[in-house]
Amino acid sequence: MKITELHTHLLEHRLDRAFESASMRFDRRQHLLVEIVCDDGTTGWGECLGPALPNAAVVKAYARALIGRDPLETEKIWLELYNLLRDQGQRGLAVTALSGIDIALWDIKGKHFGVPISTLLGGRFRDSVRAYATGSFRIDGEDRVDSVAKEVAGYRQEGFHAVKVKIGFGVEEDLAVIEAVRGAIGPDMRLMIDANHGYDVLEAVQLGKSAAQYGIDWFEEPVLPEQLGAYRAVRAGQPIPVAGGETWHGRYGMLEPIETRCVDIIQPDICGAGGFTEMRRIADLAAMHGVRLVPHVWGTAVQIAASLQFMAALAPNPPRPEPIEPILEFDRTHNPFRQAVVKSPLEHQAGLVRIPDGPGLGIEIERVALEEFALQEV
Repeated sequence: MKITELHTHLLEHRLDRAFESASMRFDRRQHLLVEIVCDDGTTGWGECLGPALPNAAVVKAYARALIGRDPLETEKIWLELYNLLRDQGQRGLAVTALSGIDIALWDIKGKHFGVPISTLLGGRFRDSVRAYATGSFRIDGEDRVDSVAKEVAGYRQEGFHAVKVKIGFGVEEDLAVIEAVRGAIGPDMRLMIDANHGYDVLEAVQLGKSAAQYGIDWFEEPVLPEQLGAYRAVRAGQPIPVAGGETWHGRYGMLEPIETRCVDIIQPDICGAGGFTEMRRIADLAAMHGVRLVPHVWGTAVQIAASLQFMAALAPNPPRPEPIEPILEFDRTHNPFRQAVVKSPLEHQAGLVRIPDGPGLGIEIERVALEEFALQEV
């Protein structure tokens, strides 16, 4: 079996109303899928985290090194592609593009052997995971406190056990949002906050001290991801557990934050951290240092499926009769092609998501949706 083709699928939907995090404005949804085709007809699918157009350019730059290769040699291919652009970027687009390719290769491997990727990773510890709802961005033209409170109340009604809300817009306003959210979801629903690196250290410490009374599970990306010393200062200066890592790509990007305990919870994204090949190493690194791992997830059903396969095989740490189970980040913002790209959507039932048990990623791509949402300018 040899690789004969590599294709990128740029998907886009322009939003009627834009929304914002503390670091980014979304007036459209764009995602990049990677398709790898073999000479026996086997096709693998992957996805890249981050900007679709630049990722597509880097994926295409890798293509020449892929054609004619044995797709089952995932370790060899990963190292060769990583080394190909090592001098230009050990993080960022070089790794996010590689992530999509690696996921597609593991999808092929699973289909070749007729088993889910989680089986190839060593076996399943679980067949389903609880999901937490991610949303509550700042929406154009809406009162933020009222709109977020109404939104999270809806997640409670849907059966989610936890919700993550966006902050980083200013300490006073964010505290008003957090108070309203806690009031809307009640005392028993888990609550996380995500600043998308919108604060400096003094603001983050002030926010954390004041917000702790609302029972916050974790404080995500409080400061800029480059500022590891600032992460440590925030972790030491306030009582809420600190989380981060969606932009620390690859095991080398994760090494210092984990070793120096910048965070209590590490959040690698399989579509940005290096795919399955690298996520295994990051999981081992986190386990060795006693850092909890909760994956970041932001993409289409391809990304969700890859995250679910990884989470199925994620070993309990520590192993015990009632272990700490990983939870799935479940994006609830508007994206009409998120589930449309697969024939059987990966939706939740009362906040629970079953892990696909078909070969590879366990999904089938709906090509009609790829055509419907194809980026027209390219």
